[in-house]
Amino acid sequence: MSENDVVSRTFRALVESADRKFARVRDVPAYGRVQNQHYFQKVFKAYMRLWKYQQENRARLVEAGLNRWEIGEIASRIGQLYFGQYMRTSEARFLVEACVFYEAILNRGYFQGSKGFGKDLGVRFKELRFYARFLLVSFILNRTEMVKHLLDRFKALVDDSKANFRDTNFKEWRQVVQEIVRFMKVDTAFMNVRPLRYCATFDSHPKSLPYLSRFHAKKVLKFQDALLTSYHRNEVKFAELTLDTFRMLQCLEWEPTGSFYQKRPIEPKENGSFTDHSGASGLIDMNLAADMTDPTLPPNPRKAILYRPSVTHLIAVLATICEELPPDGIVLVYLSASGKVGRNVTQMECVGGSQKLPRNKAVSLHEQNNTLTDSCVSDKGDSSSGFYDKYLWFGPGGNGGLNNLYPGDIVPFTRRPLFLIIDSDSSHAFKVLHGAERGEPAALFLSPLLPVFKNPSDADTTQNGSQFTFFLTAPLSAFCQLVGLSYLDTEAGVYNDAEEILSTAFSEWEVILCTSTILDLVWAQVLSDPFLRRLILRFIFCRSVLYFFCSPEDNEQCLPTCLPSLPGSVSPESDVVRAAVLRLAKHLRVADCFHFDDT
Repeated sequence: MSENDVVSRTFRALVESADRKFARVRDVPAYGRVQNQHYFQKVFKAYMRLWKYQQENRARLVEAGLNRWEIGEIASRIGQLYFGQYMRTSEARFLVEACVFYEAILNRGYFQGSKGFGKDLGVRFKELRFYARFLLVSFILNRTEMVKHLLDRFKALVDDSKANFRDTNFKEWRQVVQEIVRFMKVDTAFMNVRPLRYCATFDSHPKSLPYLSRFHAKKVLKFQDALLTSYHRNEVKFAELTLDTFRMLQCLEWEPTGSFYQKRPIEPKENGSFTDHSGASGLIDMNLAADMTDPTLPPNPRKAILYRPSVTHLIAVLATICEELPPDGIVLVYLSASGKVGRNVTQMECVGGSQKLPRNKAVSLHEQNNTLTDSCVSDKGDSSSGFYDKYLWFGPGGNGGLNNLYPGDIVPFTRRPLFLIIDSDSSHAFKVLHGAERGEPAALFLSPLLPVFKNPSDADTTQNGSQFTFFLTAPLSAFCQLVGLSYLDTEAGVYNDAEEILSTAFSEWEVILCTSTILDLVWAQVLSDPFLRRLILRFIFCRSVLYFFCSPEDNEQCLPTCLPSLPGSVSPESDVVRAAVLRLAKHLRVADCFHFDDT
C-alpha cells in the first residue's frame, strides 16, 4: 500500500469519526442546560484533528483525489457546530465563529471550480445549504451588505441549478429565496437606524445611572433564560426564525462592542491554511474552552426559540427551563399567536385613524386598569373564570383543543418567577393569571387586541410583523410606522434627534420608577436588569402613544395592559409621559394624528 493510500484512508477514517460525533450533538435539543457538555468538546476536538490532518497532508490528499468541496464541507460542518452552540447558549462568540468559517468558505470558493462539480447534484445541494446557513448567520449579525451579496449569489445558484439539473425539483429552494426576499423587505425598512440589541450608546442613560445604582429592592431576580415562539399563518420568516422571534431575540442580546468584534479579512496561505486576524479562533484553533468573550459585556440570556411548536412541546420546554432555573432567576416567556383557530393574520381587524373625541368622556386608564384587575381577581375562584375559555392557537386546523394553549396551562409554572409577554388578539384572556399564581407573582405584558395605524394598509401582520412586538423591540420605528412615516421620508438628523427625545424620556421614567414608593415588588425585583427594564420603559411608551392615538371608546381593544399595574406617575395621563409623547410628535410633525388637546 502506497503512502498516499495510507494518508487517504486515515483521512477518511477521521471524517467518518467526526461525522458520527457531529450527528450525536446535532440532535441535542437547543434548550435547557446540556448535561453532557463533553460531547461538544469531543466533536470540536475531532474536527480540529481532521482539519489539521488535511492541512499537513494536503498535497498527498489532492493526489489521492481529494476535492475542494470536501474541504469546504468540513469547514461548513464546523460552522454548523458553532451556530448550534450559539442557539443553545446565546453566546455571541459562537455566532462570530460561525461567520468566520462561512466567510472563509466563500472567499476561498471551496464549493466552486472542482472537476465535475457542475454535474454533481449532491455537491450542489451542499453548496445551497451552505448559502442558506451563511445567510441566517449574517441576518442575526445584522451584516446587511453581506446578506445582499449572498442573496444575489444564492439566487444565481438556484437558477443555475434549475437549468443544469432539469430532472430535479428545486421548488423548495425557490421558496427559500422568496422567504429571504420577503424577510429583507421588512427587516431593512429601517436598516440605517439603531440596532435592536442592547447598546450602551443608546440604552444607558447617564442621568438616571446614579438612581439605578442606589436602587435596592427587597428581592432581586436575575434574568438568564427566555422562551420565544410565534405561530401565525403566512408570517414573515426565514428558516425557523420568524420576524417576531427574530426581533425579540435581538432585543435580548448585547450589541457587540470593542475590538473583539472588529473582524479583519482572513488571508489564505499557499498551503491552504488561514491566517485569521480576528479575535475569534479562526479555522485552525478550535478550542471550545478558550476565553474568547468580550470582557466589556455580560453574557446574553439563554433563549429557547421554538418554531411552530406543538402545545405539548412548548409546555415541555417551559417545564425544563423552570426546573433548571436558579433560585434567584426569572424566565421571560414570549408567546405570539392568534386566538382564533385557522385565522389568518391578514384577516385581523384594524383600527385606523379615528375621530377626535373629548378625553373627559372616557374612564381614566388607571381606573380602568384597576377595575379590570379587580374583576379578574374576584372571579378566579370560579371554575369557569376564564382559565380554559380563550386560548392561543398553535397548530394546523382540524386538531381541536390539542393545539390550544390556555391561560390555565401556564398556572403550574407560576411556582417560579415569570415575565410573560402575550402578543395576541386574545391576550386579555391571560389577565386571569394575575392573582392566581401558585407561588410567585408573575409580571404580565398583554398586547392590544387590535393593531392601530394611520394607514390601515400597514396593519397586515404577515408583511410587517406584530405592532406590539415592534414597539417593544424598536419603539421609534414602531412609532413612525404607526403614523405612516418611513425612514426614507425622514432626514437622518431629524430621526437622530427623535432618538434623543426618546432617550431623554426613558431616562426620566427610569428615575421615576427608581424613586417610586408604590412600585410593585414584581417590577422592583427586575428593575435592575437592563433588558427587562428596557422592556418596561418601552411598554410605557407604547401604551402612552396608543392612548393618545386612539379614540377613548377604542381603549379596551387598542391599549396594551400590564399586571400588576405600574405607578400612576408613568401612566399616559401623567404630565411627564404626556409631555414626552407630545414633544416627539411635534418634532416629527405628526401631532395632528394624536388627541393631546383632549386631555
